[in-house]
Amino acid sequence: MVNGIRTNRWVRALAVAAVIAVVPLWAMWPDRVTTGEMAPLDFTLKDMDGNDVRLSDFRGRPLVVNFWATWCGPCKHEIPAFVELVEKYKDQNLTVLGISVDDTPEDLRPFAAEYKMNYPVLVGLGHDELQELYGAHIMVPITWFVRPDGTVYLKSVGTNTKDWFEEQVRVLFVEAD
Repeated sequence: MVNGIRTNRWVRALAVAAVIAVVPLWAMWPDRVTTGEMAPLDFTLKDMDGNDVRLSDFRGRPLVVNFWATWCGPCKHEIPAFVELVEKYKDQNLTVLGISVDDTPEDLRPFAAEYKMNYPVLVGLGHDELQELYGAHIMVPITWFVRPDGTVYLKSVGTNTKDWFEEQVRVLFVEAD
């Protein structure tokens, strides 16, 4: 049993060392788009049903762009918050876009049904330039808040609560007035 305890400690120590080594590299990665700049919306993606969706078609309304993956636990945790926000603000033209970074449409359809995703689920697989511009090639979840004029209000890396997301959406509406 002593060996089991030592092995477990070594595994944990290596995991902590790996996180410490990787996080500073990620934190130093330069953003290609920053707050106040125009969001890169000149992309066309397929939704999970194969329909073309042009991101530029959402200019003129508050936009939340969430990069995620079906295997990502924190991403799964955020989905119910987006579902609630879409329902709450549907009459005010809020748009939430969920862009899966590496899932196929075949994987997305049952996942979206299970999580009752009521917003467009787009296929980001194969769109490396888009993922690089938004920083989604490094890690997920990453959520961008875009003002109706197309400029970036905020970029959030990692998971957040429903209340935090709602606070950011309210700012988008206040700035739009």
